[in-house]
Amino acid sequence: MVKNKKIQVLVIDDAMVSREIIARGIVTDPFIEVVETASDVFEAREKIIAHLPDVLTLDIHMPKMDGISFLKKLMPQYPLPVVVISGSEKSVFEALEAGAVDFVVKPQIKNKKELEQFLNEVIRKIKIASVAKVQNTKNVQSDKQNNHIKRLDTNTKMIAIGASTGGTDAILKVVKNLPENVPGIVVVQHMPAVFTHMYAKRLNAICNITVKEAQDGDRIESGVVLIAPGEYHMKVYKDKSSYFVKCFRGEKVNGHAPSVDVLFDSVAEAAKHQAVGVILTGMGSDGAKGLMKMRKAGAYTIGQDKNSSVVYGMPMVAYNIGAVQKQVGIDDIAKEVVKYISSH
Repeated sequence: MVKNKKIQVLVIDDAMVSREIIARGIVTDPFIEVVETASDVFEAREKIIAHLPDVLTLDIHMPKMDGISFLKKLMPQYPLPVVVISGSEKSVFEALEAGAVDFVVKPQIKNKKELEQFLNEVIRKIKIASVAKVQNTKNVQSDKQNNHIKRLDTNTKMIAIGASTGGTDAILKVVKNLPENVPGIVVVQHMPAVFTHMYAKRLNAICNITVKEAQDGDRIESGVVLIAPGEYHMKVYKDKSSYFVKCFRGEKVNGHAPSVDVLFDSVAEAAKHQAVGVILTGMGSDGAKGLMKMRKAGAYTIGQDKNSSVVYGMPMVAYNIGAVQKQVGIDDIAKEVVKYISSH
């Protein structure tokens, strides 16, 4: 986004009331301009060509062609940042896989406060999308070279991963390429409640290792990924037998619950030099200070590089403060994790 230039947005929604609410609501922000609205994807296509907007907001369920089919056709020709606005939970991940940068849940708005919260979230996601790098959509392939960790004492070690915008795909690329005997993994992905459970189920269906939404008291075990539940912080603790997690409600940290910093701080305390910390794509600085604590405690720390990040925010801040020991592209992070654990 050019400095002092307004973000030009095209609002796509088949419901006239929704179009008007979104269009009128987001222009209350001085940095956003709605260049046009469209009631279906065919109208949208013409207006994209005419106006070349910076960001699209896109409803999923529309007549003539649904939003996901539109995304699949749009991205190869006009790779624009898209924020999906949908009341359908199941469609959100399909939209992200088709190339959308982020999503906002379309709520059943009951009062003015809920409307303001919804519009503020749309505005926030539009601003993030305006600086996002639109990635080429392609199936994630496993790297068969990463199919085993040489050392088998993996229960004494653990891996912590934090991500935000663009993280659903980035986490998949890392976890998909990790072997079955990998140490236990804990993950914070900024995501609302309900969606973390659905995301964990999707990863579990794709990956060789087990992926589940964390529950309070879950043990961190080799070959298992625990994803922090939406709206809950997650901390790691250690007792005489192994590591385990506590999930709890609390005030947002860095604007988020779950927060990457909360997780990383606890890993630094519980696992010290036995941990590997990975910070991935996302806006803001959540996780940077926690990763620094991990590094100071003796953990090995990895950051996603700029070229492969959808939003080079969280990994950039972590790198700039010296929290990242090695910065690599997303396709090489699993390999780096395996290499380190196999040699330590």
